[in-house]
Amino acid sequence: MRALLAEFAGTFWIVLGGCGSMLIASGGNGQVGVAFAFGFSVMAAVYAFGSWSGGHFNPAVSIAFAFAGRFDRRQLPAYLAAQVLGAVAGAGVLYLVMSGQPGFDQGDGMASNGYDARSPGGYPMMAAFFGELISTFVFAMVILRVSDGSIPPGLAGAIIGLTLTGIILATGPISNASLNPARSTGPALFAGGEFLQQLWLFWVAPIAGGALSGLIHRLVRTDA
Repeated sequence: MRALLAEFAGTFWIVLGGCGSMLIASGGNGQVGVAFAFGFSVMAAVYAFGSWSGGHFNPAVSIAFAFAGRFDRRQLPAYLAAQVLGAVAGAGVLYLVMSGQPGFDQGDGMASNGYDARSPGGYPMMAAFFGELISTFVFAMVILRVSDGSIPPGLAGAIIGLTLTGIILATGPISNASLNPARSTGPALFAGGEFLQQLWLFWVAPIAGGALSGLIHRLVRTDA
């Protein structure tokens, strides 16, 4: 139960901190500010809760660990449920905060991910798909690598957070850079419309990227 509460709390904070930067600052932070907000939120979640649950906070990361043989697949449903509920709770808090703001309309996106007309840069579906798949593959591979005992444990959170920052700086304009199906689900449930219709991509592509990273890590790790 402690692990599930940690996954809930960590995912809640990532959505609140990262998506909150996009919503509450009304774009004033710019892409750089949003990238660092997500990176620092992940970093804080890892240091605060990672020792209790492994610090996944992301269905794609849980699946990467499962495919790498470092996580019991029987625990996946509970972990994924805790992560999605945490993301929905985080988005719900943001909705409550923003709903009193003049001119606020959750239909504008609630910091959701999207493609085509819902892409920040107007990128098509295939660009968003491969952007999410490759970005999640890299992100999950870094997490697998830094958590396998090859580096001092105290550095893992910083490396993971800064990796995410760099990825969002590079790919944010494509789809608002999800890399995390739970992070995508929370805001999309409140935004509705096309954002909810496009949510499938932000489950399929990150999970494929996470699974691929787990398989490759399992094949090449030196202690296999």
